[in-house]
Amino acid sequence: MAPETHPNLMATGPETRLPEDPALDQLSKRGMEQFMDIVRENPTSSLCWALLAEASLITKTPEDDIAAYAYARTGYHRGLDALRRSGWKGSGPVPWDHVPNQGFLRCLWALGEAAGRIGETDEAERCAQFLRDCSEEAHQVLTGEA
Repeated sequence: MAPETHPNLMATGPETRLPEDPALDQLSKRGMEQFMDIVRENPTSSLCWALLAEASLITKTPEDDIAAYAYARTGYHRGLDALRRSGWKGSGPVPWDHVPNQGFLRCLWALGEAAGRIGETDEAERCAQFLRDCSEEAHQVLTGEA
């Protein structure tokens, strides 16, 4: 496990738990064959953007790395909006074990991965630290350290 670059100030505030994501229910009922329709119907869903980003990261081509970066950045910002609507003030944990938080956390991880692949080292490091600050468990799960 990599050492933190600064104290985790996020861990001191109240936990933020996002509301249920309707896209998750739609994915379980309608399946992945209708995925793009579900994305169109749920453009604010961080989970949808995370799934798009993660799929793009799998191929590891420069074009797909750029697509992953764009997808992840979109989902990340949608997630920040949702966190703020849920009372998040820029600090406090965003627990991984609360399933609706996982879309945002997955976007944050994917953004860091894609940033690193396209040479945005500072952004990749910021995202990695922000993920750890939000949820050490998410960091461990998403990086395979768990």
